[in-house]
Amino acid sequence: MNSRRKAREMAVQMLYSIDIAEESGAGVEPLQGVQPPEGVKDYAEALVRGVLEKKGDIDRVIEISSDNWSVERMPLVDRNILRIAVYEMRYSDVPFKVAIDEAVELAKRFGTDESGAFVNGILDRMHREAEEKRPEGAPR
Repeated sequence: MNSRRKAREMAVQMLYSIDIAEESGAGVEPLQGVQPPEGVKDYAEALVRGVLEKKGDIDRVIEISSDNWSVERMPLVDRNILRIAVYEMRYSDVPFKVAIDEAVELAKRFGTDESGAFVNGILDRMHREAEEKRPEGAPR
């Protein structure tokens, strides 16, 4: 497994822990005691910091692309996978298709039987809408 995929897995777990702590009012140290390889830890922490910093914008983008679903109603795992993918798609150099493929794999691994299709549907719609708005001749 490549280090970025492992970092994404850790980021999902960290964001999930943060959401649980916020909902319960309890303090939690995400993945306390886990000692990942340094490159994995750095990218996971960068993803978590980025998602938390841009959370309002990211959640608005997700809601625009998800019919009849507010972010708060989404399963915790699915919404955090979506947040990571949107962060990578909008604020990093990760290509859309890579971010989508990685998010779908995370959803299949950590979510329900329907999570992969759910995450894919929202991200695919977001990608199509972005492509429609892209000026002709602009780089992809």
